[in-house]
Amino acid sequence: MGQLRRQLPIFARCGNCLPEHKMYLLMSRDIQLKERWEQLVAKLSDQFSQGEDLDLDSIIYLIGVQELGKVHQAFKKDEKVNLMHIAICRLLEPYGFYEFDYIDADGWPHYTIKEELPPLKAGEQSVLMKEAIVGYFLAREYID
Repeated sequence: MGQLRRQLPIFARCGNCLPEHKMYLLMSRDIQLKERWEQLVAKLSDQFSQGEDLDLDSIIYLIGVQELGKVHQAFKKDEKVNLMHIAICRLLEPYGFYEFDYIDADGWPHYTIKEELPPLKAGEQSVLMKEAIVGYFLAREYID
């Protein structure tokens, strides 16, 4: 969990504050994450969906396609799984869990594991992925 906390600027700025203040900062961050997530889902759904909101897996898939750079290609089932893996590696790279290694002869990126993910509950996994996805799209100025 140390790796995750290093990536959260809120902890870096607020190392000596009272527990009540930390809880307020975490709640504020959670509200901001929720608002940004909703903005992102709405924008991506408008662009890529037929009227239904995209779910977490669909957004991860889109990121994988974006990272591969072959946006107009049809993919087989096993390739779709690999695209999601690419996306997860790319999303968790800033947290120190993966590191980009190389692009193979077919143009697929490969990552190496730098650190095993800590055991997370389903809800914690979801929050981590949403936070990473929001960060990904913030960095690309797709949302604000």
